[in-house]
Amino acid sequence: MTRWENYLFSAEEITGSYDGTLPLHHYLKGFFKQHPYMGSRDRRQISQLVYAYYRLGYLWKGKKGTSERVLTGTFLCEQQSTELLRFFRPDLDDKAGLPVADKLDLLGVNNLAEIFPFAGELSPGIDIPSFIQSFFAQPHLFIRTRNNRQLAITRLLDKAGISYEVTGDDTIALPNSTKIDTIIADKGWYEIQDASSQQVGQLFTPAPGELWWDACAASGGKSILLMDKQPGVKLMVSDVRASILQNLHQRFKEAGIRHYESIVLDLTAPVADSAIGKRRFDHIILDAPCSGSGTWARTPENLSFFQAGKIEEFQQLQQRIARNVAQLLKPGGTMTYITCSVFRKENEDVVSYIEKETGLKTLEGGVIAGYGQRADSMFAVKMTK
Repeated sequence: MTRWENYLFSAEEITGSYDGTLPLHHYLKGFFKQHPYMGSRDRRQISQLVYAYYRLGYLWKGKKGTSERVLTGTFLCEQQSTELLRFFRPDLDDKAGLPVADKLDLLGVNNLAEIFPFAGELSPGIDIPSFIQSFFAQPHLFIRTRNNRQLAITRLLDKAGISYEVTGDDTIALPNSTKIDTIIADKGWYEIQDASSQQVGQLFTPAPGELWWDACAASGGKSILLMDKQPGVKLMVSDVRASILQNLHQRFKEAGIRHYESIVLDLTAPVADSAIGKRRFDHIILDAPCSGSGTWARTPENLSFFQAGKIEEFQQLQQRIARNVAQLLKPGGTMTYITCSVFRKENEDVVSYIEKETGLKTLEGGVIAGYGQRADSMFAVKMTK
């Protein structure tokens, strides 16, 4: 059996046993740990085949065999000739340099809903063909430079021979495989943060002394962005998961952020009965739990396993949390509602619900279409009380 046949066989084995309950990159680590004879090149090649398979989404699901779907996904993802495609499908390898739209036409895919059957659920600001075709390109790794270190960082990247693109005053796009921590030793120089997530920060206009609450803080990326804009704010962070707040504490420490409050809170429960029920905040950041559909170019396995009924489940969760959180906003204050979803029910429809149920009014914001720059797509709206 040739090396290429072994790779394809391994990809078939993985996709046949993977059930979507773990993030795919964690599952792959476990698989390769069980197959220690595979070298780094083998692992990289097999991983690329597996990801290419899931980038097809629902295309030919249950209609064509795994090996054919793996090779088709590889053809759509590659931008130049490869040894593997030459071995199995020289007819496709000859056309690897074509644009994705032309490749899909060549394969007879005339309806993009065959890949992404949820197009009718998308927010109005999403360009459907561009969004769906973006699944076949791995998004960039973006960093946000801090403390005026952008020039020093680009010099280090140049020295390491790493290709990059400066896309903003504090934003650098890198190949997704870049091991940035081996190039920049001081983690206080930068934060790994998607370009669209950085753009959300344009809605934050903090002033010294204001009380800000990052209600679903997760690992704290947006809070660090806020504090970099205005270190003089008084910050409280919360999350329902104590373990994720531990990650936040470590990240804050590396970022040099020392003065803040943190609390574990379940925001699906009435906040009036919580430890902060009597407090009122000048501004609230609500990065709500969501489908994550705007990030599926990074995690295509989630597209392949997603069921439409989950959209309304997330919507109901978001509405409940938003209604609770808005009660702690001062009159005249703002709440920034954020998702990394592209679905209308999680975005515009939830904003309409917030306006109706809480009296908040939309000031600015909307869809952030990251697919145009190989970034995540998000939704962010700033509202006032």
